[in-house]
This record gives sequence, structure tokens and C-alpha cells, in this order.
Amino acid sequence: MKISVSILKEKDRLNEVINSLQNTSCDFIHLDIMDSTFTSNTSFSLEELNNIANNKKYDVHIMSTNLDYQINEAIKLNPELITFHLEATKDINKYINLIKSHDIKVGLAINPKTRLWKIKKYLNLVDLVLVMSVVPGMGGQKFIPSTIKKIKKLKSKQSGFLISVDGGINNETIRELKEYIDIAVSGSYITDSDNYEEKIASLKK
Repeated sequence: MKISVSILKEKDRLNEVINSLQNTSCDFIHLDIMDSTFTSNTSFSLEELNNIANNKKYDVHIMSTNLDYQINEAIKLNPELITFHLEATKDINKYINLIKSHDIKVGLAINPKTRLWKIKKYLNLVDLVLVMSVVPGMGGQKFIPSTIKKIKKLKSKQSGFLISVDGGINNETIRELKEYIDIAVSGSYITDSDNYEEKIASLKK
């Protein structure tokens, strides 16, 4: 299982936090991008990251309906993954193809209330399914327990795509998930601490 560290709550100290993550065992830095078109909140912009040194791969999670702009901005960072929401557009195939055309892995995210059958026809086209275990928009929320059942069901359908979970992930909530997921996204549990590596290690053990 890999760890992707969300820096959603750290928009006022991006450089400091990204620099602190360089010497940890985290696998990715998770960028939650919001522009108030899909959620009520906004985040830092992808442009702000252009001049920040980083040796970790980015894992970009776009929470926006303005996908043409946001995906093209994300492509400039050459990330490992670009994930967008099923609920944000009717042109799913268009954006899958756009991301893949740049040799970047593509993920499809689903909100807590979205049923798995809605993504069934895309499972053979994407590299990752991101299951939200909180309502998108704010960091530091509590994990929604029904996510466990959803992920177990998705695991039974897994073939060629990775499973990621995002929201309320800490050393307690990870216990029932780790055998079913490939990537755990964790934010405040790690970045609110004084020892990032200790928290990352606690998720991996």
C-alpha cells in the first residue's frame, strides 16, 4: 500500500510542507484542486506549484467542473496521476482520453453517495478509482464508515485498476482498509503533526 499525502489544508505554507515531505517515505503528494465550481470551497492553484522544488510525484485530484482548464494545468506538472470526478461531467471519455494522451495515469473519483454501478463501464479505461470517504471540499473531516463496504465490493471487481481512498484516513481508520486498497490519501493526520515520517510509517505498518 502506498501513501499519498494531501496538502489541502496547507495552502498558506505550501513550500514549507512540500519541502518537509521530500525526506519522508511518502509515495506521492496529493493535490486537491478546488475552484468553487464543484465544491463550495477553493484551494491553492496548480500554478502556485510551478516554482516549488519537489522530488516526489504529484497525485492530482481535481474537484472542479472546469475540467478543460484544470486538467491542462495539471498536465504541466507531469504528475503520476490526474483524477477527476464522475459527478463533475458527462464527458467522461473525453477527459480520460485527454489525460492518457499525455502518458499520464488517469483516475476517476466518486463521492460517498455515488453507487459503484455508475462507474462500471469505465473500469477498464482508468488506472485508478478514488473512493471518497468524506464529502469533498474540506480537510479534516471524519471517515464515513460505509466506505469500507463500498471498497470491499470494488475490490471484488478489481482488474487492471488501482483502488485509492481519500478522507479521514488515520492509523485507526486504515486498519479495515489496507488489505483492500492500493493507495491511501491522508492529509491532516500527517501534516498536523510534528513528525511527518512517524505518521506515514504508522499508516504503512
